[in-house]
Amino acid sequence: MATAYDTPQVLDRREGPYGEVVLRRHGELLQIIANGCFLMDTSDGRSERLLVDAALDALDSRPGPRVLIGGLGVGFSLAHATGNPRWGRITVVERERAVIDWHLGGPLSALTREALSDPRVQVVEADLIDYVNETSATFDALCLDIDNGPDWTVTEANESLYSPAGLASCTRVLAPGGVLAVWSAKPSPEFEGTLWNAGFQQVRTEEIPVARGVPDVVHLGVRPG
Repeated sequence: MATAYDTPQVLDRREGPYGEVVLRRHGELLQIIANGCFLMDTSDGRSERLLVDAALDALDSRPGPRVLIGGLGVGFSLAHATGNPRWGRITVVERERAVIDWHLGGPLSALTREALSDPRVQVVEADLIDYVNETSATFDALCLDIDNGPDWTVTEANESLYSPAGLASCTRVLAPGGVLAVWSAKPSPEFEGTLWNAGFQQVRTEEIPVARGVPDVVHLGVRPG
């Protein structure tokens, strides 16, 4: 476990279309930094697993539900989804080539090697916003974890995903009765209201306690149908 005295070691640093992304090691942890903003590390994964489980629990008993995971990150959500045989097709959309490479034979491969070999899995290199606007595919669940939350986005362009227009795009790719699950580093009552106004039903927020500070949360909403 990392301590205050450990000096982070940069393993890879790349300039991508959305700015700089860095993978570094801090003690035993691997961390992803985007444009100087800490995104995630390999310390826990409880909230990423809850993101996937909460979406599945909110679905009805339809067989082989299709899930879109927005953001590969350190791979906790993907690995957890592939560990559940109930999921059908598992599509991961990741916009950073560097992150994909870190999982394909890079330092993060130990976490996702087995998951990426699962025949249900497809990794798509694309911006999530572009993908939900353009794809003809439909899903039973969208599990989105591309920012620190609706109120704390990695890039300014990501703010549109949590707007009425962005939620309309999410609704378009969700099957009737499908579930939208959004990870956030803190609760967002304003986003809850936006979900209701966008027509989602059964809107709620599930909390994940953390050691210090406000809890991580998963915002959930169900498309009518």
